[in-house]
Amino acid sequence: MTTTTLSLAGLVLHENDAFVIVNKPAGLVCHPTKDGEMSSLIGRVRLHLGHAEGRLVNRLDRETSGLVVVAKTAGVAGELGKLLASAGARKTYDAIVHGHVAADAQLIDAALGKDDTSAVAIKDRVRPDGAPARTHITVVDRFERDGRPLTRLEVSPETGRKHQIRIHLAHIGHSIVGDKIYGQDERRYLRFVTGALTQADRAALMLENHALHARALSFDWRGRAWRFTCEPDQAFGAMLAACRS
Repeated sequence: MTTTTLSLAGLVLHENDAFVIVNKPAGLVCHPTKDGEMSSLIGRVRLHLGHAEGRLVNRLDRETSGLVVVAKTAGVAGELGKLLASAGARKTYDAIVHGHVAADAQLIDAALGKDDTSAVAIKDRVRPDGAPARTHITVVDRFERDGRPLTRLEVSPETGRKHQIRIHLAHIGHSIVGDKIYGQDERRYLRFVTGALTQADRAALMLENHALHARALSFDWRGRAWRFTCEPDQAFGAMLAACRS
């Protein structure tokens, strides 16, 4: 098989003349890197398309898995980008967080901006002078794993700020399982990027990648209702299965 054939093997959920829907695996960055086309999602999509016109319509953090839309032209990217940033699109995520979330449903309404007190350069935080951000969460199940209380949530963000879901869940005291930046100790992220994670770090994180998955996306475009869903990877799926047992 050629590199082009392998670039998106098993990841394409839908493709038409205008866009491609991909189930991005956890651990793969969306944006181009210096390590070649196969090292990023957009690089792989462009190999798949056979040209460099593919454009990301939405983006996910490196460790977040799930639905990404890639437009085949700049015009489609502009149309869909505006749509997905508006209230006209509904995005649903699965998340597993530490602790038992008390309220069955709640809205987290907290502005976000740069965390200028953190040693992690990319970290943001809740701050009153930040950009407005709103996230709806609903408890799916409360369970335990290895003696630790956990909650499975369905999460629907109204806005699309950087790290929004991760920050909001940490803000209410329920950080996402495996989150190296917004979890219990941000120094784990610094050790991660330098290859110095310890066995104790890995045990505390519970998962190699954080437990956040973009499961469903729906929107109306060009006279048609579009809806896409996808399942998480094996490690996240095993933890989800634990809450059903």
